[in-house]
Amino acid sequence: ATPQQVDQVRQTYGMDRPLPAQYFVWLAHLALGELGHSHPDRTAVTALIGARVAPTASLAALALVVACALALPAGVAAARRPGGWLDRALSGLTLLGLSLPAFVLAYVLIWLLALRLGWLPAQGYRPLSAGTGPWLRHLLLPALALGAAQAALLARVTRAAVRDALAADHVRTARAWGMPERAVLLRHALAHAAAPIAGAAGPGTGLLLGGIVVVEWVCAIPGLGHLAVDAALARDLPTLQGLLFFLALVS
Repeated sequence: ATPQQVDQVRQTYGMDRPLPAQYFVWLAHLALGELGHSHPDRTAVTALIGARVAPTASLAALALVVACALALPAGVAAARRPGGWLDRALSGLTLLGLSLPAFVLAYVLIWLLALRLGWLPAQGYRPLSAGTGPWLRHLLLPALALGAAQAALLARVTRAAVRDALAADHVRTARAWGMPERAVLLRHALAHAAAPIAGAAGPGTGLLLGGIVVVEWVCAIPGLGHLAVDAALARDLPTLQGLLFFLALVS
């Protein structure tokens, strides 16, 4: 590029101004809901984000459902028999789930469920408008990979909360009255443990959004994570900056 072209680009993007001035201009645009424009094609960043929200929201919601479906029964079962084989197995599995990166698990699941068993497609995405079946088949594998860390966190919290609830005075009183164990667990222990379990789901959302970037890339899902990787590879700073701001805001 010639010096004149470089100066023109700097003026276009406001990089010829002092840094504090650039920052306040960015804040003013942000207050109006403007996150800038993409470098390659000058598309508004808000439009790019809006077009990619649905796949990411679908994947995150399904991953949360999968995590709860795996974690809550396992945590309750382990809390009922502390120190048993199930409790020890759960401790090992939760440690593995928190330690294993989501993209590594995604590759393992692709090899097992897609390539070896042929149960699920390895990559791709189908919108919900194409039917619940295709939508679920394409999202279940990445949701399993993404929900593993969330499931591990929720299982640990559920185990500790239910164990404490089972040792509470009102639970011992309910048992002394002859209430069936199932009713004691559902009506008293789980109700008492609901608050800490729900509280753990909030910070766990950060785990989902943190893993979504790479999992979407591995599984070729055209969501916000895939957009982030594309923007980073293209050095599209406005798109990447606006996208990270949006992800930080919703998490």
